[in-house]
Amino acid sequence: MEIPPKSPDGSEKSPQSKELLTSNTASTLCISSRSESVWTSASRSKWDIYHKPVIVVSVGAAVFLFGIVITSLSCLQTKNIKVYKMCGPAFLSLGLMLLVCGLVWIPIIRKKQKQRQKSKFLQTLKSFFFNR
Repeated sequence: MEIPPKSPDGSEKSPQSKELLTSNTASTLCISSRSESVWTSASRSKWDIYHKPVIVVSVGAAVFLFGIVITSLSCLQTKNIKVYKMCGPAFLSLGLMLLVCGLVWIPIIRKKQKQRQKSKFLQTLKSFFFNR
């Protein structure tokens, strides 16, 4: 078992921990921030931006179609009709809910992207005029 080295002034804290304590809070906020595109200027592809709503729309459409099949089976089959009548509308409503949520999500992302582009433009414009 190794004993951690003591700092030159005799205290038990290492020099690295002192640097962490005296660091600027703004820089630590930048590092721990969850909004990645505010601090980085790397452009993302359309798939990186829209992959979550596309997946939600795809799953919603699949579940909705499955609900249509199950509901139509309740009309065609006489066996297990209660199960089909109970599960069919449940899958229909779940699929429709996911489909609508995904379709609403896409314009929201587009609006956020436009706002981000405007704010980046205004920040560069502001820095151009105020940093002279």
